[in-house]
Amino acid sequence: MRTTAARKISIYLKIDSNSINAYFNPHDPARLDKRQLGHDFQEYLNNSLAGAGRHTMIDFKVFCCDSGNMRFMVDPLIRTIRRHFQIRKMLKEAEFRKFKKKNYTLLMISILVVMLFQGVVPLVFGQDHRIHSMFSNAIDVFSWVILWKPIERLIFYWNPFLKEILLFTKMQHAKVNIVESEEELINYHLEHYDAA
Repeated sequence: MRTTAARKISIYLKIDSNSINAYFNPHDPARLDKRQLGHDFQEYLNNSLAGAGRHTMIDFKVFCCDSGNMRFMVDPLIRTIRRHFQIRKMLKEAEFRKFKKKNYTLLMISILVVMLFQGVVPLVFGQDHRIHSMFSNAIDVFSWVILWKPIERLIFYWNPFLKEILLFTKMQHAKVNIVESEEELINYHLEHYDAA
C-alpha cells in the first residue's frame, strides 16, 4: 500500500527565553549560530519530514513569544538548521558518489569476468568437444548471476539517495514565516485549515 506524500509541511518552532536552549546541543561551547542542533530537536525535524515527497513544499513557522523581544534569535537558529542540513546533504552526496563508483566498478569487473569466461573457455575446449556445451551453459548461468547484482543496484537503489539529497536541499532553502502573536497564529490556522 502506497501512502501519498504531504503537499506542504510546516515545521513549527517556538522561540522564547526557555525554549531556545532546547534547540541546541547543551555540551557545545561554540557561538549560538555555530552550535550543533540538539538530539531531541533533530528527532523532531526528522519526524516532521517523514511524510515528505519529491514535490512537498517545506517551510518554518516561527512563533516569537515574549512580545517579540526574542526575534533576534530567529536568524541564528535558522542558520544553524540550514548548516546542519547542508552538512547532511554533503555527506549523502559523498555516500552517493561512493555507491555509484563501487557499483560501476563491480559491473566492469563482472563484465570482464564474463568476457574472459565466454572467450577463453571456447578456445580451451574445441567446438567439437561434448563438455564444451555443459561448460557453456554453466558459464551462461554464472554470467547472469554475476552481472545481476550490480545491474540491480544501479537501476533500483538510486532513488533513496536522490530523495534524501533533494529533501536536504529543500530544508536548506525552506521559507521562514515569523508569527509575532498568538492571534496571528490562530488566524493562520483558520485560513489554512478547516475549523472543525
